[in-house]
Amino acid sequence: MSEQSNTTPGDSAESDQGQPLIDHLVELRSRILHSFLSVLVIFLPLFYFANDIYAYISEPLRAFLPEGATMIATEVASPFLTPFKLTLVLSIFLAMPYILHQLWSFVAPGLYSSEKRIALPLLTSSILLFYAGIAFAFYVVFPLVFGFFTSVAPDGVTIMTDINRYLDFVLKLFFAFGLAFEIPIATVLLVWTGATTVENLKNKRPYVIVGCFVLGMLLTPPDVISQILLALPMWVLYEFGILFSKVIRNRNDED
Repeated sequence: MSEQSNTTPGDSAESDQGQPLIDHLVELRSRILHSFLSVLVIFLPLFYFANDIYAYISEPLRAFLPEGATMIATEVASPFLTPFKLTLVLSIFLAMPYILHQLWSFVAPGLYSSEKRIALPLLTSSILLFYAGIAFAFYVVFPLVFGFFTSVAPDGVTIMTDINRYLDFVLKLFFAFGLAFEIPIATVLLVWTGATTVENLKNKRPYVIVGCFVLGMLLTPPDVISQILLALPMWVLYEFGILFSKVIRNRNDED
C-alpha cells in the first residue's frame, strides 16, 4: 500500500492558494534589495568626491557671498555628515530610473496591454520631469533667490551660512520643484482613470492658478521671487497636462 499523505485536502488547498502570495513577496523583497544595492553601488564611488559635490551644489550661494565671507559648520560632525547626506540623496536621485524599473517589473505582469501602453511612457516622463524640476531650481531659481537674499542683508551683517542649513534648504527646493514638475503626469492620470475630464480641468483653471501661488508660498522660502518661479511653471505644466490628456483621450476614442 502506498503511504498516506499527512496533509488533508484543506491543507493542500490552502498551500496552493498561499504559494502565489509567497512568490510575490519573495519577488518584492528581491526588487527592494536590488534597489538598495543600486543606490549603494552609486554611493560608494561618489562618496570619494563628496566634498567636490558639495562645493558644486553650494556654488550658487558662494558666488554672492561678500569678499572674505565663507560658509561655516556650526556642529562638530557637520563637515563629514553634510557631504555624506548630500551624496546619499544624490545617489538615490541617480538610481531612481533603475528603482522605478524594478517597480515597473513587479507591477507590469498584472497590467493589461492597454495599461502598459500608457503606463510606461508616463513612468519615463515622470523621471525626466523630476530631473527637469531639479535642474530648473538649481540653474534658474537659486541664482535669483540667493542674489536677492544677499542683497537685502542689513549693513554690518556678514552672511556666513551654515553648511547643513544650506543643504536642508536646497534639498527642500529640489523636492518642491521636482514634484511640481510632475503636474502633467498627475493630470493625465486623473483623466485616464476617469476621475475627471478635460472639460472639468479647463473649468477649474482659475482655482488651479490660485492654488499654484498658494503652494508656491508654502513650499518655497518667504520671498516673492521663488514663489513666482514655482507657481508659474506649475501653471504652465498644468496647461501641458490638459493638452496631453486631450491627446490621449482622442487616441482612446479612435481605438
